[in-house]
Amino acid sequence: MKCFPQFYLSIWGPETTRPDDSMTLHTLKATPNTVHLGLFSSQLKPALVIQSGDRVEVETYTGAAVVDQAPAHFVTPELLDICRTLPADRRGPGPHLLTGPIFIEEAQPGEVLEVRLEQIWPRLPVGFNMIRPGKGSLPQVFESLKLRFIDLDLERQQAAVPQGSGITIPLHPFFGILGVATPATAQSTIPPGPFGGNLDNRHLGAGARLFLPIFVPGALFSVGDGHAAQGDGEVNVTAIETSMNGRLQLTVRSDLQLTHPLAETETDWISMGFGPTLDEAFAQALTQMIEFLHRYAGIEREEAYVLCSLAVHFNITQTVNLPQKGVHGLLPKRILPQPILI
Repeated sequence: MKCFPQFYLSIWGPETTRPDDSMTLHTLKATPNTVHLGLFSSQLKPALVIQSGDRVEVETYTGAAVVDQAPAHFVTPELLDICRTLPADRRGPGPHLLTGPIFIEEAQPGEVLEVRLEQIWPRLPVGFNMIRPGKGSLPQVFESLKLRFIDLDLERQQAAVPQGSGITIPLHPFFGILGVATPATAQSTIPPGPFGGNLDNRHLGAGARLFLPIFVPGALFSVGDGHAAQGDGEVNVTAIETSMNGRLQLTVRSDLQLTHPLAETETDWISMGFGPTLDEAFAQALTQMIEFLHRYAGIEREEAYVLCSLAVHFNITQTVNLPQKGVHGLLPKRILPQPILI
């Protein structure tokens, strides 16, 4: 096992039981044969085949759209090779480079894939942010293309933004995209959905667990879109986008029933909702939280509705991954008389 700075380690403390270390650890490098661009597809050849419970140390790249304008320390030879030689059948309508898909042998439709995010760390000391014409939350106000490369201080775990302003923001690395395939042959990576995908949820950092419904045999899980830091909303379309590595544990859960993504952090349970409007995304996130409380905490739906009004915090996840905006609900674990164990 490699040694990483404490910042990148998961949130398990010394008193907490760690996952079984007997499972196989795989390494999945990002190459033209293991990366796909802009799509989830049930037809993609798996980049890796594993057993349920195995871990994968995965490498991801980002920046296919900016390689011609990026500084040398952002454009690695591996990224250039991927962008120049990626096969046509691994390219789709979206802009995101994803590593995968990973085929989990036991996974079947109707089951749930548990993604345990053990470690996440940036691969490079630089990322970018881009304002795109006609995109973002204020497309009529900020109409010009603006591309900024942002240095990352990996020792202090911070970035100066805007440069020279004296403002620094802490780094909080996470993968913007974590998703499984559906029966579709070319699902764009831009909108999130029940399959996960472009969630852009900043709470999915090291130590979190993400639960995704499975739609096709093997699940065909892919990951990418590394973010070094992002605010809720991701309002100008991008975070600090950068190439990212991680260690994940992928486990098939036949004991769970979910129709939408669910997540857990050290402090909260998280429901997620998506829709063409924030009202619709919020209604879905609220409904999913009520169903979670009913199914896994044994609370009647009306009482769960009341509890959501009094104690669950609903936030805007993102407003820019059209046609699906995102809302997430945070249920603080500290209010529960006993843990919800799933």
